[in-house]
Amino acid sequence: MTRVGVLDDYQDVARSIVSWPDSVDVVSFTDHAADDDALVNRLRGFDIVVAMRERTPFPRSVLERLPELRLLVTTGPRNAAIDMAAARERGVIVCGTWGIVSNTVELTWALILAVARRLPDEVAAVRSGGWQRSIGVDLSGKTIGVLGLGNIGSQVARVGGAFGMDVIAWSANLTDERAARAGARRVEKDDLFRRADVVSVHLVLSDRTRHLIGKDELARMKPGAILVNTSRGPIVDDGALIDALERGAIGGAGLDVYETEPLPPDHPYRRLANVVATPHIGYVTQDCYRIFYDQIVEDVMAFLDGNPVRVIEP
Repeated sequence: MTRVGVLDDYQDVARSIVSWPDSVDVVSFTDHAADDDALVNRLRGFDIVVAMRERTPFPRSVLERLPELRLLVTTGPRNAAIDMAAARERGVIVCGTWGIVSNTVELTWALILAVARRLPDEVAAVRSGGWQRSIGVDLSGKTIGVLGLGNIGSQVARVGGAFGMDVIAWSANLTDERAARAGARRVEKDDLFRRADVVSVHLVLSDRTRHLIGKDELARMKPGAILVNTSRGPIVDDGALIDALERGAIGGAGLDVYETEPLPPDHPYRRLANVVATPHIGYVTQDCYRIFYDQIVEDVMAFLDGNPVRVIEP
């Protein structure tokens, strides 16, 4: 029987949300393997491994220690945490799935509103018997700066317009015409950080975007400005952001992604009062999971039938 290992199934839904064929033995891991050794030990003997987005990296050093691995399925159409060249060299086929992006758009706005209206503090006040402990910030008439106008960023921009916000945007290859189609105006990066009351990150992680937001960019932001990141943690320099938040140099941050995930128990983001932190749940919705797992099963069965689908090339 073919063994399938499903990693980082935090909600323990992999075996219940879809029907798996009787020809496979599915083992679901509900915790995270903290290092390469733990991951390799966990996956020995598995023919097929399912990775949930980029929760677990698969560098060459890991793939070379998994000789039984024949198929690696990732949720989503791409996965920057998999060394695709190393997988190909070892004869490991990598397949993906489709998904939806509206859920991340919705969480982005949930975080913006939660920070702007101090919702965690106010909810805690009500639960503890208190009442009205803070004064929120209006969004209407303010400026939102969107970094990246792809599928997600363009939808975030349009919602900003619906809130009555002035929408500006930047990415390395953004044109005036593309920005206008999303209801935004293209500006230079430095200008975006100076003018925006809310900065929302929607860029793909690459060598060019890693730590794109650092000390200098944060120093350009207004004292009350909000930074929201639902894209990839390493786009923001953790140390620089923590320093700015601790000093009150910016108004607050709404974060769903981090340089290290799961977030360490003693991480400053867990205690800073001006941070609203969620555990990388932008895509964690019922509709999205059903798409993921339906197509995971399709990927597995197509591979076993000798006709892989949704193969991701290096």
